[in-house]
Amino acid sequence: MSEKIFTQCTVGGPVKVHVENGRITKMRPIVFDDSQDAPSWHIHARGMDFAPPRKTTLNAYVVPERTRVYSENRIKYPYRRKTFDPKGERNPQNRGKDEYVRISWDEAIDIVSSEMIRIREKYGKAAITGMTSSHHNWGFLHYKMGPFGRFFNLIGYTNLLDNPDSWEGWQWGSVHSWGFHWRLGHNEPFGQLEDALKNTEQIIYWAVDPNSTSYMYGGQDVSIWKSWFKKLGIKSVFIDPYCNAGASIWADKWIAPRPGTDAALAEAIAYVWIKEGTYDKWFVENRTEGFETFRAHIMGEDGGSPCTPEWAAKECDLSVSTIVSLARQWAAKKTMLSVGTIHGATGAARAAYGTEWARLCVLLMSMQGMGKPGVNCWGGASSGPPMNFDFNFPGYSANGWDAFGIVAKKSYFPHGNPVTQKAYRLLLPEIVMNPPVSWTGEGFCGENIQQQFKHFTCPEPGPDGAPIKMIHRHGGSFISSMVDTNKWVRMYQNPNLEFVVMQDCHWQSETKFGDILLPASTNFEHSDISEWNSAGGYGHYEMSHNHRVIIYQHKCIEPLWESKPDYEIYTLLAEKLGVKEEYTEGNSFEDWNRKVFEYSDLPKYVTFEEFKEKGYFVVPPKADDKDSPVAMRWFYEGRPCDTPDRLNPRLGTDKAHLLGTPSGKVEFVSRSLTEFDKNDKERPPMPRYIPSWEGHRTELAKTYPLQLITPHPKFSYHTHNDNKTAWIDRIPQHRIEKDGYSWWPVRISPKDAAARGIKHGDIVKVHNDRAGVLCIAYLTERIRPGTVHSYESGAKYDPLEPGKAGSIDRGGCMNLLTPGRLLSKNVPGMACNSCLVEISRWEN
Repeated sequence: MSEKIFTQCTVGGPVKVHVENGRITKMRPIVFDDSQDAPSWHIHARGMDFAPPRKTTLNAYVVPERTRVYSENRIKYPYRRKTFDPKGERNPQNRGKDEYVRISWDEAIDIVSSEMIRIREKYGKAAITGMTSSHHNWGFLHYKMGPFGRFFNLIGYTNLLDNPDSWEGWQWGSVHSWGFHWRLGHNEPFGQLEDALKNTEQIIYWAVDPNSTSYMYGGQDVSIWKSWFKKLGIKSVFIDPYCNAGASIWADKWIAPRPGTDAALAEAIAYVWIKEGTYDKWFVENRTEGFETFRAHIMGEDGGSPCTPEWAAKECDLSVSTIVSLARQWAAKKTMLSVGTIHGATGAARAAYGTEWARLCVLLMSMQGMGKPGVNCWGGASSGPPMNFDFNFPGYSANGWDAFGIVAKKSYFPHGNPVTQKAYRLLLPEIVMNPPVSWTGEGFCGENIQQQFKHFTCPEPGPDGAPIKMIHRHGGSFISSMVDTNKWVRMYQNPNLEFVVMQDCHWQSETKFGDILLPASTNFEHSDISEWNSAGGYGHYEMSHNHRVIIYQHKCIEPLWESKPDYEIYTLLAEKLGVKEEYTEGNSFEDWNRKVFEYSDLPKYVTFEEFKEKGYFVVPPKADDKDSPVAMRWFYEGRPCDTPDRLNPRLGTDKAHLLGTPSGKVEFVSRSLTEFDKNDKERPPMPRYIPSWEGHRTELAKTYPLQLITPHPKFSYHTHNDNKTAWIDRIPQHRIEKDGYSWWPVRISPKDAAARGIKHGDIVKVHNDRAGVLCIAYLTERIRPGTVHSYESGAKYDPLEPGKAGSIDRGGCMNLLTPGRLLSKNVPGMACNSCLVEISRWEN
């Protein structure tokens, strides 16, 4: 049989897929055809011309995607947990240690649908919850929010509210300073690349690794930008306790404060600027409010101590001269502040009181005239190329995360779900084991600021509330990606939880805690249609890549073993529950694909048949891309917003020239927080440094003196790629093989290692009162003494005593160690980077 070539898209870039005899033989990026594909944009800056390569790129973790499809770690068949009998003894205590019995699809669907019916009739629709965790397979209609969201919103369930586990402090903090609630705390990115190339003199990368986490879905397209910055002489300063991958390549200066003290450093920088008069007084006077109150706090004129560099030096463990030099150089140069918002999943925002650092970053940039040429906040310095944003194609979260909603007769999100009860992802174990549980804040708060102040209780009081009795987990892993995750082990084994479904492509950290396992196929085994790197909705036009590319995702091979596409699985369940027609509306995969095509702007350029045959379409750049509007320039100049930020609720109104804060200005003292609770000491109306409740000053530090930071991994997208392919597991930055086992590295300074008798390559136990995890020691000067570094999202929970909560794990699930305490009392975010541990050699 001759070779066939298809197009597909991964979480890290689009690919051409080569298939022979029904088997994928290789994948490669797409190289554009100059005679057929649209041209690329060009930027002329400082006497140089810049244009991107005529191809797509892949993120490192999807380079071996072919082997991930064929991984032996695939869930090949439907299974039932051996001691689980839906009509008899359920034995929840055996979840996590039972063997599995292979069953037919008919039996699996019968059990799942019968349990749904039983639980709904006995407890109510609200007794069922579920979620797509930590991402799944790429697509628009069939990505993580598509078939799952449509099915469960149709039948009714308790929506498990998400938390922004990558940028906590930005959502819960910065919106109260600059009001970008519709972007979940991130500012608009438009035009920032061109502005930087033309005007910026310095980029400060603060708590962000642009080489590892800034690309997200965008492949490695924007790596070339950093070389352009170097060519233009733009200086790069990195602030991070770990000399991360980006810093090791591009840094002119690396500054390593103690974890959790970044807000103190920010206040000391403000002190220098105020004392020396090196801030933009016009901007502060005309585009902000509350500065005098902030100034009095910083200078110690309100009865408190001044936030001097000498004070911050003791908190941050930095020299006074380093802090003063940083402040002066920042003020002297046109500076972009590259922070980890949605691009570059930040560490400082995922620590105790991470809201304060995020808000202070906004205030610092306001003191330097945010929006004027070359001066701005810029997520990861990895977004905002001059693309054509007028071209319409929806991202996966468009129209409220019911991906079918924009093309279906009826959307089942957000108002189609008949259940009003909500649960919260970080608190789900407590909700299951010890109800009721209350919290403040509505997950992804993209509709308005007030969502952050809504109060919830689960079970919901009243006749419509119900205890959670069933969990349907669709992809990803909670044990690897949430916090204090031994409580998830205890939850799965709790008798309150009557039924657990695990629907996934691969065996993940917690797959063995399911009663029924449903094997899902990968996106290479069904068709779809999507835009590369487009989240839509909350990620509206972030664009950490160089070309807008629309992909027809061909079905390359038949589903392997007995796996089925997620949409097909939910269709089978919908049929059993009597709602198949409502779910499918009589459409096939191809019908849905054609509907999306017709909804988009593609028909203006190409027919459906032409698009499907070629497999991709490069969106032409705008003719006037040389004059692309720049983020925040309109605000700086006092004009109505002219960027293509279509979600901005003030566009087209008489307030279009204002920010989304109550005052329309940058607020040094937040009106929304003042109105909510002006006496909140943990998220006060005016941001400030608040020492961590699990940091270097605490009593606990005497027992556990090392601060563990757990950034998102470089070689896996959450748990998507780890423990699936030998290629990735043999990368020493990701896992290190020793004695026939692939160990998760923990990076420790030679000084800290010598004090503990630890040598490079030793197996060590990282532990605290919450858990113990076995890792392999990696000695490096790139981590500051007193701090250890190990990536989160290891997808191999491998306890020495299977199924026992608290057992020492050797698979690399570092979030067993992280605290379950929320970011602050009114902020339901995770503070995984406020974590004290000790490390010792493992002698067993």
